[in-house]
Amino acid sequence: MLRNYLKIAFRNLSRNKSYATINVSGLALGMTCAILIFTLVSYHLSFDNFHANADRIYRFVTEQHRETVHYSRSVPGPLGKSFRNDYTFGEKVARVATYDDVLITLESGKDVQKFKEDEGVAFTETDFFDIFNYPLLKGDKATVLTQPNTAILTERIARKYFGNTNPINKTFRVDNKVSFRVTGILKDLPINTDRRTEIYVSYVTLKQFDDWLASDDAWGGITSAMQCYVKLRPGVSPARVESLLPAYVKKYRAKSKNVHVYKLQPLADLHFDARYGGAMTKTNLLVLGLIGLFLMITACVNFVNLATAQALNRAKEVGVRKVLGSIRGQLFWQFISETGLITITAVVLAIVLSLLTLPYMNEWFQSQIRINLLTDWRLTLFILAATFFVIFFSGSYPGLIIARFQPVLALKGKLSQQNIGGFNIRRSLIVTQFAISQMLIIGVIVIANQMRYAKQSDLGFNKDAVVMLPIATGSNPQTMHTLTDRFSKVSGVKNVSLCRAAPSSSSNWTTSPTYDNRAEPENFNVNVRAADDHYVPMFELDLVAGRNIFPADSVKEFLVNEMFAKKLNLKSPDELLGKMVSLNGGRLKGPIVGIIRDFHDLSFHQAINAVCIGSDMNNYDYYAVKIDLANTQQTLAGLNKTWNEMHPDQVYDYEFLDEQIAEFYETESLMLKLIQAFAAMAIFIGCLGLYGLVSFMASQKTKEIGIRKVLGSTTGQIIWIFAKEFSRLILIAFIVAAPVAWYVMNAWLKNFQFQISIGADVFAIAIAGTFLIAFVTVGYQATKAALMNPIKSLRSE
Repeated sequence: MLRNYLKIAFRNLSRNKSYATINVSGLALGMTCAILIFTLVSYHLSFDNFHANADRIYRFVTEQHRETVHYSRSVPGPLGKSFRNDYTFGEKVARVATYDDVLITLESGKDVQKFKEDEGVAFTETDFFDIFNYPLLKGDKATVLTQPNTAILTERIARKYFGNTNPINKTFRVDNKVSFRVTGILKDLPINTDRRTEIYVSYVTLKQFDDWLASDDAWGGITSAMQCYVKLRPGVSPARVESLLPAYVKKYRAKSKNVHVYKLQPLADLHFDARYGGAMTKTNLLVLGLIGLFLMITACVNFVNLATAQALNRAKEVGVRKVLGSIRGQLFWQFISETGLITITAVVLAIVLSLLTLPYMNEWFQSQIRINLLTDWRLTLFILAATFFVIFFSGSYPGLIIARFQPVLALKGKLSQQNIGGFNIRRSLIVTQFAISQMLIIGVIVIANQMRYAKQSDLGFNKDAVVMLPIATGSNPQTMHTLTDRFSKVSGVKNVSLCRAAPSSSSNWTTSPTYDNRAEPENFNVNVRAADDHYVPMFELDLVAGRNIFPADSVKEFLVNEMFAKKLNLKSPDELLGKMVSLNGGRLKGPIVGIIRDFHDLSFHQAINAVCIGSDMNNYDYYAVKIDLANTQQTLAGLNKTWNEMHPDQVYDYEFLDEQIAEFYETESLMLKLIQAFAAMAIFIGCLGLYGLVSFMASQKTKEIGIRKVLGSTTGQIIWIFAKEFSRLILIAFIVAAPVAWYVMNAWLKNFQFQISIGADVFAIAIAGTFLIAFVTVGYQATKAALMNPIKSLRSE
């Protein structure tokens, strides 16, 4: 029976090639998007779920309460040690201090090799490898990082540095400061972990690298380098542990107005909590999942619409089968078998398209996602479930329509669309299709407008043509001044400034200011920008009162922004001039000599902070070089040559400032690309169905069109016959889509402190674009039908 069903299904599809092609194409594209989205969502949901006892692993995090709450994935360095010594709730506790962008130097005789490692090195306590499942291939896990100046590398890094030779006991230097001996080799990290560092060194060596962070007294502040993990003992409640942590604040930070609240963050949340640097949010995954579902529904809607519209063409076939004894169930399953044949063909094509498209998605997301149906049972199960869903969702309604044909009417050829019904359902399905498309179009427009606003708005300084060059490790003030001097003489260089960071940067140094020699620090934080006297003119910061700072190697005076005055509730920023400011627990102190107009020191996600700018050679991280873009390559080559003459043992590296700022919105830019691609796919799938329906309408209305032309109807009037029905449905779809899209996109915009408003132009563009696409799709077939010779039209029946 099944074989007979499939044979008849194949014959029917062969007779209706265009109908089959449209359905296969629509379903294949919808399934391709669904497979890719499922793979992407599964990839992110799998992060760090392979660790044994993952439900007992937590990270200590900090909430800093001032006038607002600031969230940090870091804690004071001594917290981990104190918790381990004071309480028994932790089965294992490990501190990890990670330093990015380090220089690795290998010396073998006279040969010297240099490597710039973006993911850096991690000073790690041994228990880290008991908490996390990162298998050690060589070395003793119990002792591997217990001795000073020892290290373990991943297989990849070991091959990179030492080739095929045995790396054990080989040595390397970090930032030309500290040497390490390799005592262990880790299996390469899996792709679904947030740990990217591949060089782990003994924590006891941290004192040689960063004495302040390694100190047991460093409760005064936190740095993004320091993280601490704990595996709780079975049965221990994280809430119970959190209730004990305020004791550390009371003991070590009682006088600080920058109130710390220490909490435990579950391992399962690390990848998804944007407050603590999570790479992806569950909201974004939900949005992607819904888009995938919508695209599958859109493809199914095409099938249902075309199948029910095509039902009249099969009326006589059904009539004959009923006369010969076929029952409704047999006719229903016959149509399901045809749907199955189309769907399976579409699924096979979708798998091929997914494999071809995946490299581009990996490039977008800088990921290493793979599709392997033999090993990924979840994906295989999803594809099977989606296939059955599409077969029965798409095939059931048309199958029921065909099965209930009355044989007498079918054989006499007196069935019409009115007889078989389904008009309102098909209209509803078309409305659903276009509502989904229009919601995606509105979403794309809003996200694109917000990204354009963030990237093209006046930030309060000039970010163009600025090259950010990290200062070489071990540089002293004389070296920095010498290189600054030499950079300024390179052809094409306009200005050079020494600074900790650009005016707008993700690298921030916040501290509580003490103003005008008051006894207590103020109840707000300032963002400190250590910088020299070239900083203000080079970035074209607007000095609204006072003067610029004088050249100096250490803090002697400060510039502050207008927000500093607003935080102090002063009537005029001028009142700040001459007043003393003390920062960083009194280590930095000087008078305010100038006021700068507010600028965006962070991304548009955050409000503008109070900012202090002062010279401090001990805290400079970059040479900011303003160049002439007319000879960019020549200038960059000159900077490279000068760098290598001064620092032959270090890697020359740079980044344009506008690229750094664009990284603030990397997640949103990726989402925009995805939604653009899927919106285009939804529109294309919808147009395929629309084209098929109009083609069918044209064949059904051949005689009517001929009569209308004989009676004097113009080509435009005939085209309008086809267009008016779809225009009405598109308008209804817009009425449904607009408020939903407005609500969703307004919720998304709340992620930004500085945001656009969703104006009427967004909706006008969306509806106009949809009408244009629909009319182009309908217009071709409608015009073709309208231009047909009326004599041929009348003879067709």
